[in-house]
Amino acid sequence: MARLLLLFMLCGAVQAAEPARRIVSLSPHITEMLFAIGAGPRVVAVDEASDYPPAALALPRIANYRSLNLERILALQPDLVLAWRSAQQVQVQPLLRLGIPVAYSEPLRLQDLAEELIYLGELTGQRRQARAVAAHYLQQLDALAQRYQGVRPVSVFYQLGSAPLMSVNDGTWMGQAIRLCGGVNVMADSPAPYPQLNAEFVLARDPEVILASNEQELALWHQWPALRAVQGERLLTVDADLLHRFTPRTPEGIRQLCRQLDRARAE
Repeated sequence: MARLLLLFMLCGAVQAAEPARRIVSLSPHITEMLFAIGAGPRVVAVDEASDYPPAALALPRIANYRSLNLERILALQPDLVLAWRSAQQVQVQPLLRLGIPVAYSEPLRLQDLAEELIYLGELTGQRRQARAVAAHYLQQLDALAQRYQGVRPVSVFYQLGSAPLMSVNDGTWMGQAIRLCGGVNVMADSPAPYPQLNAEFVLARDPEVILASNEQELALWHQWPALRAVQGERLLTVDADLLHRFTPRTPEGIRQLCRQLDRARAE
């Protein structure tokens, strides 16, 4: 632990003088990024939601979205803990007081993920592979942006659950993905990133497409057959693992979302 010299702060996270050897990941998107840049063998424990890649499933589970198992983390003697800032900054305070270095990951824009990959490469000594993964990620985003530049706009309601009914504004990853695909998010201007709303609001906006992560969530809209999305059979699903978990696989999730919007343009 002593070999990690804290030189300066970058995005609220530490910069290491030497590569971390024993890493605890507290978020599935962090776990996936670490494995993507070749740092998987350095990960000694993960949170309960880290299920990709399959190798992560064999690691000890020492946290969930509510709490950390402090005793188990200390027993693993990590020299770096990686956490999701907005969700876990309070939870990791006991680790910081005990002198365990903690770095935060919280990419806000689609492009930010490339910088986070490079930063993780610096922390883990996987600089070359991290830069290669980051470059490929940005190339995919750029190709999608070029492909969907100037396409006909399609109005979209992006549904997150049904009890309560929630959605996303334009600042979220999903909102940015909709915009990249040429979609117009009917909740784009919401002051809350994940607003709760009632069905009447969606009925008034009458979107061409309604997206959700599964058919069960979409079932409620069948009681309003006059909705354009229902009439046109455009109650469509997206892969939540690829869109709700911000990782190098996210461009594939965006690609799927774009194809769903293409269905509305084809009619």
